[in-house]
Amino acid sequence: MNFSEVFKLSNLLCKFSPDGKYLAACVQYRLVVRDVSTLQVLQLYTCLDQIQHIEWSADSLFILCAMYKRGLVQVWSLEQPEWHCRIDEGSAGLVASCWSPDGRHILNTTEFHLRITVWSLCTKSVSYIKYPKACQQGISFTQDGRYMALAERRDCRDHVSIFVCSDWQLLRHFDTDTQDLAGIEWAPNGCVLAVWDTCLEYKMLLYSLDGRLLAVFCAYEWSLGIKSVAWSPSSQFLAVGSYDGKVGTEQYMQGHSGWQARWPHAHGLPQVRILNHVTWKVITEFEHPANISNPKTVVYKEAEKSPQQALDHLAFPPCRAASGLSSPESKYEIASVPVSLQTLKPAADRANPKIGIGALAFSPDSYFLVTRNDNVPNAVWIWDVRKLRLFAVLEQLHPVRSFHWDPQQPRLAICTGGSKVYLWSPAGCISVQVPGEGEHRAPAQQAQNWGPWGTALGGKQVPACVL
Repeated sequence: MNFSEVFKLSNLLCKFSPDGKYLAACVQYRLVVRDVSTLQVLQLYTCLDQIQHIEWSADSLFILCAMYKRGLVQVWSLEQPEWHCRIDEGSAGLVASCWSPDGRHILNTTEFHLRITVWSLCTKSVSYIKYPKACQQGISFTQDGRYMALAERRDCRDHVSIFVCSDWQLLRHFDTDTQDLAGIEWAPNGCVLAVWDTCLEYKMLLYSLDGRLLAVFCAYEWSLGIKSVAWSPSSQFLAVGSYDGKVGTEQYMQGHSGWQARWPHAHGLPQVRILNHVTWKVITEFEHPANISNPKTVVYKEAEKSPQQALDHLAFPPCRAASGLSSPESKYEIASVPVSLQTLKPAADRANPKIGIGALAFSPDSYFLVTRNDNVPNAVWIWDVRKLRLFAVLEQLHPVRSFHWDPQQPRLAICTGGSKVYLWSPAGCISVQVPGEGEHRAPAQQAQNWGPWGTALGGKQVPACVL
């Protein structure tokens, strides 16, 4: 793994272009675009205020910079650096901005979610969409870019509208049987829309493109519900992570025709339930116990060693290059089962308790599923979807902040907010120290971004590296 030199960032804004050729980074009010292969600066753009959000267009020809405090969006062109676009939402304000899939329209959400404004870069026309709902995930595009689903709130009821992205005409509109809709997400094949309810009620609804209700899934009642959702890239599986499971509650799957099947829910552990795409029934449940006893599960434990032995062989006074050895080294050790993982006792009297499945993601080949149980914050769980079993557990020394799959192969990058990057593959895992010197030594890593081709990994507040 080869690292670049450290370069500055602001607001953790650093993104690869979709074609993998460019890397955009923000420094206060400046946007710096680099060539990924050489990391040489290609373009330097100056915005009117400090940048709070950046996003590439799908064809990598444009990049937008949003300045929410001023209600401004500026768009820059890589092919024509002298061209630029400025969008001012005025007194309506701005809380979110994103590209449409065609890369020629920008969707701005005004303050208080009063409306979504669709700006066309080609015709300079403006369209308005009313009643967008302020929720966890209220907009979802199909992967082919043809349709957009929007969560809405009208007359104290939740609705979903489906728009055609080519002309922004309304295709379907229907209400949802939810108390307080929390999110929506299209399956990768664009045939099914998943809609889930507030965390106070476990309910997952599945709709077809024409608005027909295909199935309703409810795992239990009278407890905290859905916390995380992920489709497999093949669209064959839908993983649903819950806050917790109550002993003695029941599960059921109810189809549109009214049939239902019930079975007891036997354990009170945070779970991930995998639904299949044919009957929308649960095919398996992945529990997250604090004790790992299965001998087929590989448990990797991160261990740090102080390099004091290496310092004993250095001349005195040590040279400047050697002074960096004071940072402890890190490596993984395979632990013998049974293994007890470190758990965190959540505060029962506070909102958003640290329990349940806070994050999950499928590998690009849909063979593996990675999860994080928030009350076991230092552990990453990797499941074999083909064999429906726990494949490996990685226990870190510090809480896991984020993880991302390589978009081309089953290789996982993990960060814990320290000065190391952790990589896992079915062959094993490795801890890599992020280089630096002086004031740039051991930068705090918050998250990471894979390049589209899986050959580069860019971190937030860390140097980029080539694999």
